Amino acid sequence: MLLAEDDRAIRHALERALTLEGYEVTAVADGVEAIAQAHRSAPDILVLDVMMPGIDGLQVCRVLRAEGDRTPILMLTALVETPDRIAGLDAGADDYVVKPFDVDEVFARLRALLRRTNGAAWADGRDAAPTEPDGQVAAADLRMDPQARRAWRGERELELTRTEFDLLELLVRNAGIVLDHATIYDRIWGYDFGPGSKNLAVYVGYLRRKVDEPGAPSLIHTVRGVGYVLRED
Repeated sequence: MLLAEDDRAIRHALERALTLEGYEVTAVADGVEAIAQAHRSAPDILVLDVMMPGIDGLQVCRVLRAEGDRTPILMLTALVETPDRIAGLDAGADDYVVKPFDVDEVFARLRALLRRTNGAAWADGRDAAPTEPDGQVAAADLRMDPQARRAWRGERELELTRTEFDLLELLVRNAGIVLDHATIYDRIWGYDFGPGSKNLAVYVGYLRRKVDEPGAPSLIHTVRGVGYVLRED
């Protein structure tokens, strides 16, 4: 694991906690070191602070993604507004934790990212979407190839982050079934962050921006007080 955090106290505390949790941690203090270390050691997962001097966490994320590096990235941010969180997702981050954070939440999000990397984030067995002979799944005019991690709406290929892909796959595999918040949190993050969390709403909103098309029906619907469903109305 590669940890990049410019605050020495936070970096040392988090490095110690992660080490005690069983992770092998390389900790650096800025974005330049983070990029250099990522090139040298090819870590299994990255934890990046957003606000670092020089090259910040968002820039590190953009550089690695531009190079084709798909290593899962968890962002640490003190920025709590939705546009700030969306900026992280747009840079290619897979998830984020808002400071001040509970270290157990960091552990939970890391476990979820690593499970998804190893192919463990699947639907709950109630696959409503048909599975094609080549292993693809489809619903409405959406088509997904889980092995290649590619998705299309019609002929347009969707550019999705790791978390967005997993969320869309869950909805497609359960098309027509309303999935409650707790189920989605469990399947995608492996942890229910509680009714006050906006994490899921942020991801659904960003996913809609990528999936929806002008003049075409919206596919991801909110069921107020319950959760979300993918269906063609």
